[in-house]
Amino acid sequence: MDNRVTSTTVEQTRAWGKQLGECLKGGDVVALIGDLGAGKTAFAQGVGEAFGVKGPMTSPTFTLIHEYAGRRNETDVRLVHMDLYRLEYPEEAEVIGVEDAFQEDTVCLIEWPEIIEDYLPEDRLSVEIVGSGEQPREIFFRADGNAWEQRLKNMI
Repeated sequence: MDNRVTSTTVEQTRAWGKQLGECLKGGDVVALIGDLGAGKTAFAQGVGEAFGVKGPMTSPTFTLIHEYAGRRNETDVRLVHMDLYRLEYPEEAEVIGVEDAFQEDTVCLIEWPEIIEDYLPEDRLSVEIVGSGEQPREIFFRADGNAWEQRLKNMI
């Protein structure tokens, strides 16, 4: 499955994130792909809004991982937001405990997931944001399998 939407503003990118967030459930892993300034963190903030995250949701560029308490459909869900831009080697994923976030009660958003490709679960959604600066963004949702397709059908 490969779906595409367009975003012309940061607010619209957040809104697409919120719409995706409303489709997510515990155990989901979302790989956020895009250049610096593409809008990955804005998209993640929208997901956080769908989960009722309180307070500012900022990029974990220096801390690598931020964890938030969220709630969806009357169920508590941990929202883990990772930014792996600073990792140099895939093995560092083990040291910082990336795989510990792949739990049934957790939604995991990963910026710069390419470096840990071998550690990522196969059942994941990739969201690629193309564009930067003042230009519109093309947002591609890519996943294999009917389960994701059904969940995203009404969103896009």
